Amino acid sequence: MTSTMQPYVPGKRQPAHMPKGKLSRWSELKIWWREIDRVLLLLVLLLMGLGTVAVAAASPASADRLSTASQTLDPLYFFYRHLAWQVLAIGTMLGISMLARENARRFGLLLAAGMTGLLFLVPLVGAEINGARRWINLGMQFQPSEFLKPGFAIATAWILSWRMRDPNMPVAGIATAYVALIAALMMMQPDFGGTILFAGVWFVAMVLAGIDMKRLGAVIGGVLVALTATYFLYDNARHRIDSFIGGGTAYDQVDLGARTLTAGGWLGAGYGLGIRKMSLPEAHTDYIFSVIGEEFGLIACALIVLLYLAIVGRVLMRLIDEEDLFALLAGAGLIALLGGQAFINILVNLQLFPSKGMTLPLVSYGGSSTIAVCLTLGLLLAVTRRNPFLKSRTKGLGDRLGFGQMAPMQDHTGSARREIHP
Repeated sequence: MTSTMQPYVPGKRQPAHMPKGKLSRWSELKIWWREIDRVLLLLVLLLMGLGTVAVAAASPASADRLSTASQTLDPLYFFYRHLAWQVLAIGTMLGISMLARENARRFGLLLAAGMTGLLFLVPLVGAEINGARRWINLGMQFQPSEFLKPGFAIATAWILSWRMRDPNMPVAGIATAYVALIAALMMMQPDFGGTILFAGVWFVAMVLAGIDMKRLGAVIGGVLVALTATYFLYDNARHRIDSFIGGGTAYDQVDLGARTLTAGGWLGAGYGLGIRKMSLPEAHTDYIFSVIGEEFGLIACALIVLLYLAIVGRVLMRLIDEEDLFALLAGAGLIALLGGQAFINILVNLQLFPSKGMTLPLVSYGGSSTIAVCLTLGLLLAVTRRNPFLKSRTKGLGDRLGFGQMAPMQDHTGSARREIHP
């Protein structure tokens, strides 16, 4: 065998020895850029840019409401802080998106385990704000549930993907027990809206995993019973639902939000010219969609909605021919988190859903919550990375939704296996 080693040339600097199979940082970046969904990344950054403008418009209202006789906040106080959090959030998203799919799965599982553990501590040592004990302080105050959401989506996808190796494994029961545990811990805080999001991710994953619909229907029936019990046992939920059904009052925050939303008409009053926002609670977080309506008009609100739909649609298109069951379930669960939270927030602002206290992802002001949302998107970008030169032989999500004959899929190890219905 003839050696391909280059001869040593005295005086010439030789390239550093690189172990076989290890790529340079520049090569890894090129591969990442080639495999990442650049359209999805662009849509996310565009929505974050519009959100920054919206926070600048809402900041004076919140700064005025939170100012005291001894301390007057700068009108753009929340805007400046939002910029700093945006930089950290974008860095987090890009950093996580560079993980290989297998490493993203490991990171998600560690995140799920760690945040589930912290969720047990919240009722014991958590900080109470506005009657809810959801925050914990570890040098920085944050909600473990916000960081648990992406970890939960990854963990649920991983559990359900086991059935590709062994169809007899009780994956449905394990996944259901996990979501029941999370729901119980969330309701101890209490956080009814967050519980709904976790249940939504579980439902999406169960349906796409091909779980028997009869068993799934029985579980859903139990969930409906639990929701009914919640109405009678959970005072905050009952009051919000009663207020929603009764139409609220002129001083109710949901009613104020709806009035603010429509005050600007189609084209809006103009940046900084909104008046109703000054009496709106949580203008920079929960009701920022209403501020957008007053200052930039209903057309701008429609643009925001279209951007969310474009992001969800882009992910679903990416999953249409995904061969890896884990990636399919994880991607669907992660985008369900983003779309579900945006959907609920917008419906609350439109007075079509009871008040929840849920921010508009990528748009609302947020500290750790913004980091958590971008971490979710970073994991989504990581698990949907794909070599553009490899063509899929399956229809992925299309098969799951009945668009074609069921084709062989792979588990997260890459082993091809045929789907087996229970």
